[in-house]
Amino acid sequence: MAMLLEDIVQSVEMWLKLIKKPQPYVDPNLDPVLLVPGIAGSILNAVDDQNGKEERVWVRILGADHKFRTKLWSRFDPSTGKTESLDPNTTIRVPEERYGLGAIDVLDPDMIVGRDCVCYFHDMIVEMLKWGFQEGKTLFGFGYDFRQSNRLQETMDRLAAKLESVYEASGGKKINVISHSMGGLLVKCFMGLHSDVFQKYVKNWIAIAAPFRGAPGYIASTFLNGMSFVDGWEQNFFISKWSMHQLLIECPSIYELMACTHFHWQHIPLLEIWREKEGCDGYPRTILESYRPGNCIDIFKEALSGNTVDYNGEMIPLPFNLEILKWVKETQKVLSHAKVPSGVKFYNIYGTNLETPHSVCYGSEEAPVTNIQYLRFFQPNYICVDGDGTVPAESAKADGLHAEARVAVPGEHRGILCEHHVFRILKHWLRAGEPDPFYNPINDYVILPTAFEMESHHEKGLQVTSLKEEWEIVTKDQDDLDDTVSSRKPLVSSISVSQGGSHKHSLRSEAHATVIVHPQNEGKQHVELNAISVSVDA
Repeated sequence: MAMLLEDIVQSVEMWLKLIKKPQPYVDPNLDPVLLVPGIAGSILNAVDDQNGKEERVWVRILGADHKFRTKLWSRFDPSTGKTESLDPNTTIRVPEERYGLGAIDVLDPDMIVGRDCVCYFHDMIVEMLKWGFQEGKTLFGFGYDFRQSNRLQETMDRLAAKLESVYEASGGKKINVISHSMGGLLVKCFMGLHSDVFQKYVKNWIAIAAPFRGAPGYIASTFLNGMSFVDGWEQNFFISKWSMHQLLIECPSIYELMACTHFHWQHIPLLEIWREKEGCDGYPRTILESYRPGNCIDIFKEALSGNTVDYNGEMIPLPFNLEILKWVKETQKVLSHAKVPSGVKFYNIYGTNLETPHSVCYGSEEAPVTNIQYLRFFQPNYICVDGDGTVPAESAKADGLHAEARVAVPGEHRGILCEHHVFRILKHWLRAGEPDPFYNPINDYVILPTAFEMESHHEKGLQVTSLKEEWEIVTKDQDDLDDTVSSRKPLVSSISVSQGGSHKHSLRSEAHATVIVHPQNEGKQHVELNAISVSVDA
């Protein structure tokens, strides 16, 4: 009977806890954070200029394609550098609910089934609230019209006003800016054009999965075939690749993601086409043509020369836009000259371990392309490199800036925003949340991850995995350090472990690791771990 009573008491207590929702933990000492999304990462509303009616046009599932074509299809105006909707009575607006977070959290709040496909910063926002951040006090969002150029003055003015308002709302504390994907280019443009404002309001800038040198394979195929932001069954209810293609042809932001032509690529991204041409003997021959980033413009021009859309009965030509290309050259100058202002710290997190489109090939030796204008109807074949599935690691880590740390995290381009490894790194850099388990309050040091690389491959029936990880052990107090500490040699240690197989004298797997601890210098001690494991495939 006593046990039953105890169960009843526990049940009532749980019920009372459900009724009285616990107050969220708030840490008043945190510096504010501003989240900046990438392309397609902001809710966009269409406002009818005649009656003021407002409706969400990006993202939505029901009626998505129709609203997209009627409200978001656009033309680029070279006199202003702005992309304007084809509907003259429509103005595109980014909602500001929840201090800007509402536009970058869940992109279709009405969606219940399959909601994960439209989540953007949702997981990171939830995590940061657990660390003690508070919406409107220390946590804010900056959504923007991602059709536009990353240096459009209207967007730059909005970001400047946002930084000032966040600074004031947090009581004059400098801001930690966290950008994702193309948001990194937007922030870098702002930093290059308004360095004084950036220096005044920003403490740290953390770029995640930014295509600093472009996303070559992904963007090349986008110009010719379009792209889809949703995979799986949800595509049937979403925007078609063709509709998306017709929008992106007029978006400066897409042109600004093309492969950087002056970057020294380890492997040059190419546009390759198997073509049928007449040989010297008069007979057709199949040859493979290759075009470097600067030489593929003529192919895009020819392939899209006949591209049109039917908008309300009017046939509107949408060729490859050379006026946008002129605009983009100026954007590239801004990006190449941008520097991190003094007093601001920059960090870079980029994704690895996924096959990422780098070069694109159309046609085949057996089925060559006979007309360049038919490229739109060919499926692209990708030559891939390491990256996050969208941005090559080579591009993402080539920020051209002075960085406090560059960290590789295995993960997918959008999924990296949900990676717990990323959350742990952010907690260190933001000095947020509960103390890290590696934090030592007696010696007052923090182990800060600065690099992480892992590769795995199969070879002769074996699975070989290599791991490289680096940390900085940061110590505040240097007064008690030995003056000769910097002259010591690195400490090297190694360890080996093995696991037996089913036979008496066989090994199922083994691993070897080497740890190098470098001498302390300026309050930091660098630690390197290099490990390799070999196991027999099951």
